[in-house]
Amino acid sequence: MSWIPSEAVTGPMKAGFATGVSHYDSPPPAHIGREELDRLRDADAFRFANVLGVWAEFEGDRVVAHGRHGGLVMGATTIRVGKLDATFAAVPMPDLTYAPQLGDGFVSYTQTVGGRTALPLPRAISKPPYVRLHAPLVWTTLRLTIYADGRAVHELLGASPFPRHWVYDGAGDISQKAGLAEWGKWLGQPSWSATPWGAEDSAVVVSQAESALERELSALLMHGARKPRVRTLGEGQKLAEQGSPGDSLFLVLDGVLDVVVDGAKVGDIGPGAVVGEHAVLEKSPRTAALVARTAVRVAEARADALDPAALAELAKGHRRELANS
Repeated sequence: MSWIPSEAVTGPMKAGFATGVSHYDSPPPAHIGREELDRLRDADAFRFANVLGVWAEFEGDRVVAHGRHGGLVMGATTIRVGKLDATFAAVPMPDLTYAPQLGDGFVSYTQTVGGRTALPLPRAISKPPYVRLHAPLVWTTLRLTIYADGRAVHELLGASPFPRHWVYDGAGDISQKAGLAEWGKWLGQPSWSATPWGAEDSAVVVSQAESALERELSALLMHGARKPRVRTLGEGQKLAEQGSPGDSLFLVLDGVLDVVVDGAKVGDIGPGAVVGEHAVLEKSPRTAALVARTAVRVAEARADALDPAALAELAKGHRRELANS
């Protein structure tokens, strides 16, 4: 599912969102069933969704039958001027489905879907004619592999730089996120030829979804009485040094951070993750360095911004994740 977060739009076009001509989307729920997907679409709560289902029958490790279902679920664009509003259907692109891959004990399907808003979006590009009036295309490319032992593995292989893309598993629970939502890069899309319908897809940095507790804590951090300080880091910059004083918490707003201990990467964290609680709870130096793998935006909050009991529960979850990584 792909949606527009409030912090992702920058520059002069942000005015259109601030005045209500366009609108941001609230973060989707952590669990979505098919009926919920339809309800969210009808409420103009997301831009588009890529639904991919795969079935297979095996005799031992041999695939004897298989198939795919799903495709594009396209949203719309609602604009509001004063008390008036109007909804415009988006323009879908043809679903791109590829020949399935079969092997001993597995079958794999890949699918690309997307489109663009029907409303014009004048923007500058780097190639002739140097100006485009229509909006850039958005898309995601998913792969789903079914194994003879009953496992199902889903992957986000590619995606447009914008908006934000979340991946849900077969049970409807959020499991992965695209780490970046790059508004400026997306606006510079020269034409459809720089998309999967031409000759290119865009690589995507994927991170694991945050826990339910982190979702709750991130809301408290951003909407509490004390507003956090928002910081921006470039690729390769350090957010925190191992051994440095730990008197603040960090909420990742966009991008991916590597967790590094004694020079070795032990994990990574992406949008929605809350980190730094170990040093805060134990009043000790930080046990790991946090290094920006991509450009990163984080909100930094004081140590007393959250309840110590909640931080202790968060720390337990992080210790389990590191032990299993």
